Amino acid sequence: MTAAADLVLTNAAVHTLESPDETHEAVAIRDGEIVRVGRAYDVELLAGVETQVVDCEGRVVLPGFVDAHTHLPMVGRSLVHADLSKADSVADAVSLLEDRAAEADDGEWILGFGYDESTWDESRYLTRDDLDAVSETVPVVAFREDLHTAGVNSVVLDRYGDQMADEGVQTDSDDGDGDPTGVVVEEAVDVLWDATEPDRDEMTELVRAAQEYATARGVTGVHDMVRGSRAPEVYRDLAEAGELDLRVRINYWSDHFASLHEVGLRTNHGDGLVQTGAIKTFTDGSFGGRTAKVTEPYADAPNETGQWVVAPGELHELVAEADDAGYQLTAHAIGDEAIDTVLDAYAETDDPGAARHRVEHVELASDEALDRFAETGVVASVQPNFLKWAGEDGLYDARLGDRRLQTNRYRDLLDAGVNLAFGSDCMPLGPLLGIDLATDHPNPEQSLTVTEALRAYTSGGAYAGFDEDRQGIIAPGYAADLVVLDESPWESESIRDIDVAMTIVDGRVVFEARD
Repeated sequence: MTAAADLVLTNAAVHTLESPDETHEAVAIRDGEIVRVGRAYDVELLAGVETQVVDCEGRVVLPGFVDAHTHLPMVGRSLVHADLSKADSVADAVSLLEDRAAEADDGEWILGFGYDESTWDESRYLTRDDLDAVSETVPVVAFREDLHTAGVNSVVLDRYGDQMADEGVQTDSDDGDGDPTGVVVEEAVDVLWDATEPDRDEMTELVRAAQEYATARGVTGVHDMVRGSRAPEVYRDLAEAGELDLRVRINYWSDHFASLHEVGLRTNHGDGLVQTGAIKTFTDGSFGGRTAKVTEPYADAPNETGQWVVAPGELHELVAEADDAGYQLTAHAIGDEAIDTVLDAYAETDDPGAARHRVEHVELASDEALDRFAETGVVASVQPNFLKWAGEDGLYDARLGDRRLQTNRYRDLLDAGVNLAFGSDCMPLGPLLGIDLATDHPNPEQSLTVTEALRAYTSGGAYAGFDEDRQGIIAPGYAADLVVLDESPWESESIRDIDVAMTIVDGRVVFEARD
């Protein structure tokens, strides 16, 4: 006799995403696994006395979203500290920081996260003068959305100026001999991360807040980028306590490579909800900070072509050593020169496709780079929410001019046969926003269909994490990671505004909207 299901979703439009236009009425779940998909009558036969039966009232059921590039503790920090993504001007950002200062403990750092000056009428970074207005006695830091640039007040400069790389501290003179403006980039920002790294208790608070935010947006799995953090410990603590509501694949910064190798922790180790992922490295910076490496100068800085965060020689050494040790690699590369450099390094390994080596962001890729992605099988891990910068008079327009329409070439990547995985980089975390933008690209030739965008946010992320046999589609034997939407993304006029009704991870309802 067939055992009863634990959970049945019925009276639904179940889109499996396994084959075009395949839909069913119901899905049954047992022991964290999908056991039947089909007609409501057939599936409801598995409903027993203790089965939870949910009438979806015609709502859409999809595989849960896999966000292939997150910094989950940063989401938590925005929720706990000042969320500067809400600011629409310098004055507004300062006001939000002042509000945070009013509620902070004595001596506590005043931190703000996520400002994007490219959307402001006065498009400039937050400076020392701005942040001194918040406090002249305690450290104040405002992190830009891309996390490559920050503004600090005089207290921070006095305490940490000597530790910050000279080239990472901007001054009010072109020759670098003037007074610090309080704007710091790249290596100098790393000093701030080290100084403000949360302890175990605070990290637990941040992760709890972030996972609640993520599951409310239909996210069931994340590939989290981790460096010098208590987050891996906290993920495992919560999993052991039965309180982790996401599947977490941890991509460890290259700083951790030697330690991971020494203890024998390899890619794909782990079971349950927490796995070891790739070794993460950088190449260049960001367009926002004009530190992404480009072959042609910036439109608004004709003498600048970006900078290396990790030099090509160092990158090649890391890739060779980590690949030889059996690790997946994933490298941040935004500018075309950086992308080419990563592909060069991967090309020297035995089989980059089998290793599922990844390039993160791929914002400005050449035709030749697209061909090389396809030929090698390297995964393009991209963030469609970055398209918010691709419109006329946006950030890409300011930095790249006409090249803005050559950014984020999702249609070209997909048509070339490249493995495409969508993520958010938490700018902001929100799959439905990314899907909306990817289906309405500022360059119409690069737009995806709704189905293609959904697959990049489900099976695409699963493939990038070696999980295509248990995540990314709705089918018997697959993990019961599902999202229920109030509207159909194929029929909605604004996909980003669709409400999530329910999120299920490993067969558990981890989010349910309340009327």
